Amino acid sequence: MPGWAWAGYIAPLPIDQDHFANFLPGTKGIWNDTLYTIGLWDAAVALVTRQSYLDDLGLRTPTLDNPWSQDEFMAALDAAKASGNFDYAFDLGMAWTGEWYPYAFSPFLQSFGGDMIDRSTYLSAEGALNGDAAVEFGEWWQSLFEGGYAPGTSQDGADRDTGFNEGKYAFSWNGNWAALSALGAFDDTVFLPAPDFGNGPKIGAASWQFGVTTATENPEGAAEFIKFATQDKYLAAFTDGIGLIPATATAAEMTEHYKEGGAMAPFFGLSEGQALVRPVTPGYAVVAKVFEKALADIANGADVADTLDAAVDEIDADIEKNSGYGN
Repeated sequence: MPGWAWAGYIAPLPIDQDHFANFLPGTKGIWNDTLYTIGLWDAAVALVTRQSYLDDLGLRTPTLDNPWSQDEFMAALDAAKASGNFDYAFDLGMAWTGEWYPYAFSPFLQSFGGDMIDRSTYLSAEGALNGDAAVEFGEWWQSLFEGGYAPGTSQDGADRDTGFNEGKYAFSWNGNWAALSALGAFDDTVFLPAPDFGNGPKIGAASWQFGVTTATENPEGAAEFIKFATQDKYLAAFTDGIGLIPATATAAEMTEHYKEGGAMAPFFGLSEGQALVRPVTPGYAVVAKVFEKALADIANGADVADTLDAAVDEIDADIEKNSGYGN
């Protein structure tokens, strides 16, 4: 969205932000304090497992208010690995590429205290992506693969899609779009919050958005359609149709799975309490691809500090080439 707004393809949304006051933060496309787009849903990632696995391994069940610490999480992976009951303790979804990397994995970096870019200015990744916190994250990330906790970049796509349901993984890092399948496989499936690596637990946020093109002669008509489509009854119908998180709590109560006590209700809480949108800058498209390559290289054994330094150089060169993207 920021890239399209910066390029002049979409206009500020001709609807007052207060109209969407009760919408989840991840559904709001805001750049430079201006609302450009709005989403009908959000998407959240959770640590998917079974209550029986937690019980058998003697693990505390984490909650939104009391998530696992890094030490607790690694102890859980150690216990799963030592049990010998799984091919791997942790399925990260490395078979998926592209936007999965920044969406699903940058929250780990952010929980360590780093980020893909310095959000205070959006003019550099220096210190955010290669500072002490980022290096600590990178070393932890690499240890997951060197230590045999998780399958690496050569993971088979079929194993990603069905491995947890087939009992190959104790824990799977996956989104609410896969929740119904996991619930169908095991009646004791549980969705756990992200661990806290020292700076609060984080997960990704944001979804497909509605906006208004600068080329239209009828911006008011487009705005009226968006208002119509974002009524709770339609948000609920959309959720029941595709399974993603409804944009409002009131719409959630009108759905089958997200209402209070529903099987997927934890995802609404995760989106509300842990979600962080990806960097809101027109340079994000480059940031995302550079971050993806860096994490894949580190997973495959590349030097952590050198790889992150190179990623910063590439991101900063793009920002300079584009005159700071207006920042």
